[in-house]
Amino acid sequence: MLYRTYRYSQWDGSQELPELNADELMDQLSDELLKQGDVMQALRELMRRGMQDRQGQRLTGLREMMEQLKQQRRQQLQNYNMDSVVDDLKQRLEEILRTEREGIDKRLRQAGEQAAQASEDERQQQERLNKLLQDRAERNRQKLDNLPDSLGGQVRELMEYDFMDPQAQQMFQELLDMLKQQMAQNMSQQMRQQMQGMSPEAIAGLQEMLRQLNQMMRDKLAGQQPDFQGFMDQFGPMFGPNPPQSLEELLDQMRQQLGQMQSLMESLSPEARKELEDALSAALDPETQREMAEFSSLMEQLMPVDQLRRQYPFLGDDSLTLEQALEVMRQLQSMDQLEDALRKAMRTGNLDEVDPEKLAEMLGEEARRAWEQLDRLRQLLKEAGYVTGDDRLELTARGIRRIGQKALKEVFVQLRKERSGSHQQNVRGAGGDLLGETKPYEFGDPFQVDLQTSIKNAVLRGGPGVPVHMGPQDFEIYRTEHVTRAATAVLLDQSRSMGLYNNFQAAKKVTLALFALIRSQYPRDTLYVIGFSDYAREIKEEDLAKVNWNAWVSGTNLQHALMMSRKLLSKDKGSTRQILVITDGEPTAHLEGGHSYFSYPPSYRTELETLKEVQQCTREGIVINTFMLENSFQLVNFVDRMTRINRGRAFYSSASNLGEYLLVDYVNNRRKRVAA
Repeated sequence: MLYRTYRYSQWDGSQELPELNADELMDQLSDELLKQGDVMQALRELMRRGMQDRQGQRLTGLREMMEQLKQQRRQQLQNYNMDSVVDDLKQRLEEILRTEREGIDKRLRQAGEQAAQASEDERQQQERLNKLLQDRAERNRQKLDNLPDSLGGQVRELMEYDFMDPQAQQMFQELLDMLKQQMAQNMSQQMRQQMQGMSPEAIAGLQEMLRQLNQMMRDKLAGQQPDFQGFMDQFGPMFGPNPPQSLEELLDQMRQQLGQMQSLMESLSPEARKELEDALSAALDPETQREMAEFSSLMEQLMPVDQLRRQYPFLGDDSLTLEQALEVMRQLQSMDQLEDALRKAMRTGNLDEVDPEKLAEMLGEEARRAWEQLDRLRQLLKEAGYVTGDDRLELTARGIRRIGQKALKEVFVQLRKERSGSHQQNVRGAGGDLLGETKPYEFGDPFQVDLQTSIKNAVLRGGPGVPVHMGPQDFEIYRTEHVTRAATAVLLDQSRSMGLYNNFQAAKKVTLALFALIRSQYPRDTLYVIGFSDYAREIKEEDLAKVNWNAWVSGTNLQHALMMSRKLLSKDKGSTRQILVITDGEPTAHLEGGHSYFSYPPSYRTELETLKEVQQCTREGIVINTFMLENSFQLVNFVDRMTRINRGRAFYSSASNLGEYLLVDYVNNRRKRVAA
C-alpha cells in the first residue's frame, strides 16, 4: 500500500499557495451553478467558502478570513484592561510626586551640608538662603499634600507648580507632551511629534491652523467653497510628507483619528473616562481647547464618527499605557473596517474595496495571496472559455459541457463501485461494440473471429498434431451489441415544492448528465428537456444550468408537459421514444382554453385531463417512466394509474440516488441485445 506523507510548517512567506486550475474551479462551481443558476452568485458563494483542490491544498475563503479577524479581536479584548490606561497615568503622576518629594529632601540636605562646610563669613548668608529654601520647600510640600484627588485636577495644579527637582520637572513635561500628542492625534498622526515641547510661538501657530480649519468647515456647511489650497500652502508641513489632496481627504483622515480616541473613551468605565478626559483637557491651554472643541462639533456635522466610534468590551487584566491603548484602538478600528469590506465583498462578489495591504497587516501574507487568487477567479474562467461577459457573466457552451461531464461522473460513481455488470441485455446483433462474449459462427453473422477459441475448438475436435485442420464448425465469433437510436424527453418539475425540499438541483444535475452521456456515447440520439410548473416550456441545453424552480407561481401542469413532449417526439418517428418524468407531486394544474387552471387539492378534472394525455402518448408508442421524489399517497396513487395505462415504469427515489436510477434506466431502455 502506498502512503502519502504530509509535512506542516508555520507560514513564513516562502511557501506558495496552490495555483488555481480553471477545470478544478469549474468543477467546484458546478453544484452552486446548478443551485443558483447564476455564475456571479456561484462565484460569490465560492469566494465565501473558499475551495480545496484534488491534492488537498486549500484556498482560504472570505468567511474564513472574517473568522480569523474575529478571533484576533476576541484575543485583544480578552488580553487587556482598558481602565489600566488611567491607572498608568496615575502611577506616572505618583512617580513624579515621589521624585519631587525626594528631590526636595535632597535639596534641603545638600543645603545643610553646604552651610556646615561654609566659613564664618559665609555661614550667615548661607543660613538666610537655607531659610528661603526651607520656606519654599514647605510651600511646595503643602501644595503637593493639597493636590486634588482627580487626575485632571492634579495635572492642572502641577502645571502651575514650581518644581524643585529637575528630574521630576522633566518627567512631568514628558507626561504633558504625551497628553498633548494624544490630543493632537485626534487631528493628524503627524502632529504628535510637533506637539512635543512646543514653544509659545508653535502653539500659536497650531491655534491659527485650527481656526482656519474650522473656518473651512463652516464654509463647507454654509455651501461656500473653502480655500483648501491656501490652507495647505500655509500648514501643509503639519500633515507629513504625503499631505491630503482635498478637504474631504483631510477630514476623513482626521475622522479616523478622532474615532480611535472616542472608541477608547467609550470603552472605559464612566469613572475612568471622566478622569482621562480631565487629564487630556488639562494639558492644553484654554484657547487650544476651545478650537479643538469646535473642531469636534463641526466634524460631527460634516462627517459623523458614529460608524467608527464603538464600545469594546475588554475583559483582560494586562495593563496598557495611553499610547498603547490608542494603538490597540487603531488595530481594532482597522479590523472593523476590514471586516466590513470583507462582508460587502461576500455580498457583492467585488473585492476592490478590500485593501490587500491591510489584509496582510492583520492576517499575514498568506491572506493577501489568497485575496489575489480570489480576485483572479473571474478572469481565469474567462481565459479558459467557460464564461463570457464583464458585469454579467454567462456560461459558454464549453462551460455547460464541463458541468455536464462532472454531473455524469458523479452520477455514475456508485455504478462503477457497486453495479458493475448489472445491465441485463438480451439482444445481440451487428453495428455495436464487442461485448466480450462469443458464439459459434452462423451464416450471415459479422466475421469478428475469436482466433484463440476457434483454434482450440479445432484441436479439441481433431486431436493434437500439426497442421491443425479447421472447419466452419470450429469458428467462434464475438457477439456485438446492437444499438438503437433513441429520442427522449425529460420532463423536469419546476414547481415550488421542488425547490423548497431541495429536489430541483439534483434533477437538474441528472439532466445535464444525460446531455453529457448522449453527446459522448450516443451522438445520434435526441434529448429534449421540458420544464413545467403552471405551464410547460422547452429548455435548451445552453439555458439548463441557469434555470430555476418557480418560486412565485403555484401549479404542477403535467398535462401540458406531456402534450409538448409528444409534439417534440413526433419529429423522431424512427427512433425509440420515451418520456422521463421527474416530479415530487401529483398534477395540480391543467389547460382549459389555453390557460392554466390550478386547484389544490388536485381536482378530478386535472387528473382526468392528464391521464387523457397519457393515453395519447401510449397510442403513439411513447413509453413514460416516472421518477417520484416523494412517496405521498396521492402521488403514488396517480402514478400507479398512469403506469397501468402506459405500461411504463415508476420509481421512487430520493435526490441523492435519482441519477443512479434515471441513467441506468435510460441506458437499459436504449441498449437492446439481439438474440443470435
